[in-house]
Amino acid sequence: MEDKQVLSVSQLNKYIKFLFDNEPLLRNVYVKGEISNYTYNTSSRHMYFTLKDKESAIKVVAFRDCTSHLAFEPSNGLNIICVGNVSVFEKAGQYQIIATHLEPEGVGSLALEFERLKKKLASEGLFSLDIKKKIPKIPTSIGVITSPTGAAVRDIINVTARRHPLAHIYLKPVLVQGDKASEQVAAAIEYFNTTKPVDVLIVGRGGGSTEDLWAFNSERIAYAIYNSKIPVISAVGHEVDFTISDFVADIRAATPSVAAEVATPDKLQLIQKFKNLKVRLTSLIEKELAFKKQQLATLKASEMLKSPKRYIDDKKQIVDYDIERLKSAFKDILTIKKQLLAVQKTTLKAINPTAVLTRGYSIITDNKGKVVSKVEQMKKDDDVKVKLSNGTADCKVNAINKNKGA
Repeated sequence: MEDKQVLSVSQLNKYIKFLFDNEPLLRNVYVKGEISNYTYNTSSRHMYFTLKDKESAIKVVAFRDCTSHLAFEPSNGLNIICVGNVSVFEKAGQYQIIATHLEPEGVGSLALEFERLKKKLASEGLFSLDIKKKIPKIPTSIGVITSPTGAAVRDIINVTARRHPLAHIYLKPVLVQGDKASEQVAAAIEYFNTTKPVDVLIVGRGGGSTEDLWAFNSERIAYAIYNSKIPVISAVGHEVDFTISDFVADIRAATPSVAAEVATPDKLQLIQKFKNLKVRLTSLIEKELAFKKQQLATLKASEMLKSPKRYIDDKKQIVDYDIERLKSAFKDILTIKKQLLAVQKTTLKAINPTAVLTRGYSIITDNKGKVVSKVEQMKKDDDVKVKLSNGTADCKVNAINKNKGA
């Protein structure tokens, strides 16, 4: 034992971890199994569980950078496919899979990504009906963003020429599938908004597989449509196909041909509508003319036009009559006011406190000017003032005699 190198437990685990981390076969492995012992740390957003089959099991940890992009809710008993790297947790001395991607077994990764992005954009309000813009009823210019060689552009041109030939079509050719497609489509939407303004935009392509249509499931296109000031019609694939662009757009059309129908009015219907309007307008004008003719005839037959002086004399008589009525009403009001004034004058005279003095009564006040109404308010030798009808007298109290029983 003396010539042997003795390792600590941590040194051994560190070395085993080094071997695991540097083994290419243990990188980016795909493992399927059933979830058990599932736990989720709400603060760190890390997931811990065991992945098992009928004969074996392995620990799995999914850190935040993995869990934040999940399009499903893991739970015990769920069969999944785990993608990750096999490593060693040194402190426990156990090997485990550090997950980089999780998906339910049997569900494609594209479908999971679609649901994840759909949920994310919906939470941000990109699908809200309140922000949808109205498509103009009679557009004069239509921007088309699609492949210049596909059937979609031919369908849009043919339908527009048949329904509304006065509209100008401006094609912005782009790739509609592949890695660069989403970037080109988004840039084309921005181009029409900043450089070539039109009344409405049609964005889309013909049918294809999920992979063919996948470019229209990108965040880049979703935000470009959301930020567009021009109304956008999304027409991707066939009626059964749905993409993220369809949810963000102001209107979703089942096909490019339907998009052209949505964007344009039918010229035959417009012609018929204008004919109906012409009939209604003609009828209204004729009715108005007939009414004005009747008014003119009435005015011609009126006394005012036949004898304007008599009309003016009649109005003068009315004015004179109204003036006399006003004068009479004013006289009546004045008479009533005089009578009321006389009554009020008599009443005031009757209640005047000094009026009683003329009948031999007097008012006595003490040296402070306070009225004396009872003998208790005075005492012998007090100075008092007696007010009479025509003046006052200063007096002194010689004696006080109170009435019996008072």
